[in-house]
Formats: sequence, structure tokens, C-alpha cells
Amino acid sequence: MKELFDFILRFGSLNQQQMDLIASKTTELQLSKDEYFSEAGKIARQVGFLADGILRVCYYNNKGEEVTKYFIDENNLVVDLESFDNEICSSYYVEAVTDCKLIVFQRKDWLELLQTIVGWDAIVHKITSRALIQKVERRSPLVSEDATTRYLKFLEIYPNAVNRIPLSYIASYLGVTQSSLSRIRKNIR
Repeated sequence: MKELFDFILRFGSLNQQQMDLIASKTTELQLSKDEYFSEAGKIARQVGFLADGILRVCYYNNKGEEVTKYFIDENNLVVDLESFDNEICSSYYVEAVTDCKLIVFQRKDWLELLQTIVGWDAIVHKITSRALIQKVERRSPLVSEDATTRYLKFLEIYPNAVNRIPLSYIASYLGVTQSSLSRIRKNIR
């Protein structure tokens, strides 16, 4: 729980009573590797804080191939925001790459916090804005750079995750084949 509040307090201030209320609205969720936090075709009904582990956001393209959109590592919020906010079916899967421990808010509790805690909406807005900026910064090099530069950027973005993520997922994220990724890794060692 400490990690959650360390994270939240980077975006605004809360008093002890507010933190106690927030804590009372959470549950702990353990996900085993390959389990889903949320699934395509279903409405996202929870917000999670990833305390331990790595998640990936993925989808299936029109050829039926699995594509990794991005990874989420420790000390970040996890939610399919469009599905959660608009109560529409998600287009993405959020899957555990490793065993994961999350602190989870159910939708009704999250909405209650937004209505009850003065300033909570501003904190959530700052967290959401940061996440969107991070997403753009992480995806931009994948569009314009060569595969080696994309891999080096991946190592920079996810320094503690590279040895915990299967190469097939990294290759999918980078938009290269697994054999190309193996060559790139061999050439930069």
C-alpha cells in the first residue's frame, strides 16, 4: 500500500483521512503469468496499481496475429481507460507477463472516491496525462527508427523488465521477427 500512496502523492496532496478512505476501497489481486487483468470484448470494471510484476497490453490484428502494444511495469496504474470511462467493450487484452500483485479499485469505488475526495479528480487527471504522454513517447521511436535503435530505446524505457519479458513479446512490441531480434541482441553485446 505504501507504493500506491508514494505514487499518488507525486501528483497531489491528501490528508490521512483521505488516504484511509482510499485504502478502504482497495483489494489485493494476485495474477498468475498469462492471466488477464482485462480482456477484449469485455467492459473494464477496475483500476489497478501494479505493485509487482509486468503486464502487457496486446490485441489481435486483422490477420489474427497477436500484437504487443506496450508493457506496464511496477508502480504504475493499469486501466483500459476508454472502456472503463465509457463502459464499452475493450479492444485490448491486459495480460500478466510475470506473476503480478495489484492493488485494485472496483469501478463503483473509484467513482465514489472521485465524488467524495476534494482534489482526487485533479490527481487522477495528472496521472492520466502523464500516462498518455509516456505512451506517446514510448511509441514514437517505434514508428521512425530502425530496429536496432528501437531495441536500444526499449532497453532504456524498460531497464528492469528486459530479462523478465519473453523475446516473442519484445519482438512483437518492436515490430520485428524473433530471429531479427536475436540478431540485434547478438550485435550489440
